Amino acid sequence: MELKKILFVVTSHDQMGSSGRKTGIWIEEFAAPYYTFLDAGKEIVIASPKGGQAPIDPKSNEPENRTEATVRYYNDPETIKRLSNTVKISSVSEKDFDTVFYPGGHGPMWDLPDNEDSIKLLESFNRAGKVMTLMCHSPVALKNVKGLDGDWLIRNRRVTAFTNGEESEAQLDHIVPFLLEDMLRSRGSNYQKGENWLPFVTRDGKLITGQNPASSVLAATTVIELFKRMK
Repeated sequence: MELKKILFVVTSHDQMGSSGRKTGIWIEEFAAPYYTFLDAGKEIVIASPKGGQAPIDPKSNEPENRTEATVRYYNDPETIKRLSNTVKISSVSEKDFDTVFYPGGHGPMWDLPDNEDSIKLLESFNRAGKVMTLMCHSPVALKNVKGLDGDWLIRNRRVTAFTNGEESEAQLDHIVPFLLEDMLRSRGSNYQKGENWLPFVTRDGKLITGQNPASSVLAATTVIELFKRMK
């Protein structure tokens, strides 16, 4: 299988509970994979639960969080426009894409775990035997996804995601609706993690997960390398 067309699925949620803090996509987790794939000549479509403008966590563009990829994004009017005109998840089909990539940020913790369109989409990608990648907080979208056997897709599967320790250090462990690491463990996954804030990616078959924003480039290159091996 050749990697030609990629579906990005991002959050539509912009409020962090009742804290008054804005959230959304952590822009590094979108920008770094997006440009990795774009520069490799891949076609990309961006979807979200509500369609339209995808919110960006303002903290992800603070000076200490900027990267080469995020600076490139904010100087790229065409991609900014694309992220403001996402299509609805309900309007896309697995059949039209070679793989799906979910960037993270805290937004997914609220609008992706129970989103029926996202659940159906991931189940269809799994049924088709296609590569799926979820970053940082977006593995929360796997919470209610079933595998071919009717059990939780992630049961006994190696996965990673934003750790309890990282959530605590970010001082958001009492704001998120639940701790992602705990949820993934409760679903019977083989949860793994590296050091806080350092790149760490797991792959179990065609399921790829990244732990944190620092893992975004590694996750994208893992996808590209996997497709090379599948040729």
